[in-house]
Amino acid sequence: MFEKLGEWKGERRPIFLAPMAGVTDLPYRLLARECGADFTITEFTNSTALSRKATTSWAKMESHPDEEPFIPQIFGGDVNDMVTAAILLSESADIIDLNFGCPAPKVTKICAGAALMGEPDNLVNMVKEIIENVDIPVTAKMRLGTGSGENNVLQISKELESIGVSRICIHGRTLKQRYMGEADWSQIAEVVQAVNVPVVANGDVVDAKSAAACLKQTAASGLMIGRGAIGRPNIFAEIKMELGWMTEKEVPWIDERWHKLDELQQQFATRSWCWNRYVDLCRQTTGLRAKWMKRHAISFTKGLPGSKKVRSMMHETSSLEEFNDCIQKYLDDGINASSE
Repeated sequence: MFEKLGEWKGERRPIFLAPMAGVTDLPYRLLARECGADFTITEFTNSTALSRKATTSWAKMESHPDEEPFIPQIFGGDVNDMVTAAILLSESADIIDLNFGCPAPKVTKICAGAALMGEPDNLVNMVKEIIENVDIPVTAKMRLGTGSGENNVLQISKELESIGVSRICIHGRTLKQRYMGEADWSQIAEVVQAVNVPVVANGDVVDAKSAAACLKQTAASGLMIGRGAIGRPNIFAEIKMELGWMTEKEVPWIDERWHKLDELQQQFATRSWCWNRYVDLCRQTTGLRAKWMKRHAISFTKGLPGSKKVRSMMHETSSLEEFNDCIQKYLDDGINASSE
């Protein structure tokens, strides 16, 4: 399923939707797939809660036949809980992804996520135990290091390769940096050159230009997009079209009127299609959920003229159907209006 690729010469390489808490619910992952993402990963979920069969945590592990392969991501600081969660998930998952990259304090304070890069022996042992107890591929997502002392992603990557990890994803920042500064793709390139497992590059890929620059510098076997895809599931198709990996005919929101619209109207049209499709996918899978819809409505409309109205709509509507109608009307009005 994954293979290491050499120097990038413009050919198509897979693009992943990053696992993001509060963003990558099942309908959004399915939407991203329809918008051109090659792989999607669940919200990162606490292995301790999963091992204790907490209902809310297992709800994040919902999938659908169209989400193949199904890749849940787990985090935790207790090796036994991580192994237990992985075993339970292996019954339905195609791949299990391990989170050693999250910089959120609520995660790092239990020595999980990126904090485990400060305890490399424990990190590697945890991965080894999981690989030995499941019969499906195991992958890992990391950062460059903790930011305290020399970065150790290269050494950890070599050790993970030796114990059988199937793929590594690297975010080009340290734990200490969180999301500040620029992602250091050069250190990702060093890992790509040093290991034989596929390496996926993550960090500051926001459009076709940055995607091409990252692939050229790192020779990564794929790209992962996180923050750039919040409210913009269309980013995958836009990158692929500009790089020549996808044609307009393959893009679902481009129709016969598309080229008659100005740039702003096209933005409204794209987001209108994405919003409509997201709601449809909710109805087909999980049902409409207020928290998800309101969160995504803010992201989908961010940066558009009059988008502040969306927040007031949340308080003025009495049902989710009414709220959906208001969001759709706002987006449709934007398509029909002439930009100045």
